[in-house]
Amino acid sequence: MGTHVIEAGFPVNSDAEFQAVSDIAASTDVTTCGLARVVDKDVEAALDSGVDLVHVFVSTSDVQLQDSMHASREEAVERAVASVERVKEAGVEVMFSPMDATRTEQAFLVDIIEAVDDAGVDWINIPDTCGVCTPTRMAQLVKTVREHTDAQIDVHAHDDFGLASANALAGFEAGAHQAQVSVNGIGERAGNAAYEEVVMSAESLYGIDTGIDTTRITELARLVESASDIPIPANKPVVGRNAFSHESGIHAAGVLENTDTFEPGVMTPEMVGATREFVLGKHTGTHSVRKRLEDAGFEPTDDEVRAVTRRVKDYGAEKQRVTMTELKRFAREEGVTQTEEVRA
Repeated sequence: MGTHVIEAGFPVNSDAEFQAVSDIAASTDVTTCGLARVVDKDVEAALDSGVDLVHVFVSTSDVQLQDSMHASREEAVERAVASVERVKEAGVEVMFSPMDATRTEQAFLVDIIEAVDDAGVDWINIPDTCGVCTPTRMAQLVKTVREHTDAQIDVHAHDDFGLASANALAGFEAGAHQAQVSVNGIGERAGNAAYEEVVMSAESLYGIDTGIDTTRITELARLVESASDIPIPANKPVVGRNAFSHESGIHAAGVLENTDTFEPGVMTPEMVGATREFVLGKHTGTHSVRKRLEDAGFEPTDDEVRAVTRRVKDYGAEKQRVTMTELKRFAREEGVTQTEEVRA
């Protein structure tokens, strides 16, 4: 699809994960990335896996340093610099993450970024590890980091408050070169910035040619849904099954006339490999019912359309799913003429 970087995993985690990362690195032309703590064995495992980019990280917020890493600020800086230098020595590109950056004292954040910058780091990632950042604050943080490094900037947003994709885009607006995303937004706790949301926002709202084949986004989302066994919510932006569905009579009538009336316009179902659907239920109007009947080979009069629509509304109000089978039954019971049987 043209995805720019695949962070394939955490090579030191297990033999199976090391093999998976190695296999991915060996079988794709896309830049592959391996994750590593600022620990020698982690860094060596990532280098041995054959990835193109090693992503090293260390906690920088006081709460994580004290109660997770049990290390001092000085130790964090020393380990970060040593890890960056080791990866550079091996001739591999390196990214550094000050984990929990958005809860880190800014003066210390600047100190550790300047230290790894002096060590030759290629990328600085700004992780909103606990999802507490807002778009305005993310933009300000990116601008601050840019003032203290020559490295390229990356942002990593979590979705605890539903702001992950917005924070990724705010990072771009402030000069970040890259955002870390996951298909369907899956990830720790409430997840991460969603691949499909960030890509389509960049393409459709900002007019950026990402180089990604967006027509396969829905296919990719379904593949990940199946492999991960994490269902996609029906109302999930871009890839949810309701993303391009219309039930409301006003909406459906407008879309039948001009799809731009009640869809974004700059993003169509065709752009993401999806299809538009007119859903039948308690909010359905006569325009949708007439279209469905005609598509199924019926020739309803205005009175018959109104009669069938009333039955659809009543059936939907009882929380019953109105399928084409039900619609056809309603039509026949109302005596609507059918000239041909069309499968719909």
